Amino acid sequence: MTGRTPGALPPNPYHEHAWIVGEPTIGEGTWIGAFTVIDGSGGLTIGAGCDIAAGVQVYTHSSARRCVSGRAWPTVERAPVTIGDRVFLGANAVVNMGVTIGDEAVVAAGAVVTRDVPARTVVAGVPARVVARVELGAPGTRPEFVPEGGA
Repeated sequence: MTGRTPGALPPNPYHEHAWIVGEPTIGEGTWIGAFTVIDGSGGLTIGAGCDIAAGVQVYTHSSARRCVSGRAWPTVERAPVTIGDRVFLGANAVVNMGVTIGDEAVVAAGAVVTRDVPARTVVAGVPARVVARVELGAPGTRPEFVPEGGA
């Protein structure tokens, strides 16, 4: 016994109700909300100044092929995830293995990210698609989310 209560989440410096596994690299000033699953087992880098809302799940592994093959495929597949600086992940978003999310991107609540997200874009939906671009003005001014295809 390790001294932990059976079924208790591993301790972490972000939120007592977040489940963080593996050894992710997490940048300074990043906030992680409750009920999140942060899987660093396949390699995970989260940049500085990110906000990861409640219920977000970030996966760096998949056991789907192993499962459906009746374990004949013995491998749990893994691929790293990279999340840039100042990225916002909305409530209950899911980020799948092998994805890179660029700096200052926004992932809408409930989105499922299955492929790379360019910097300064807003993605939404299942699967996540680009719906807007992020425009940053002078420091201290309000950022704008400009819908894809114009104003």
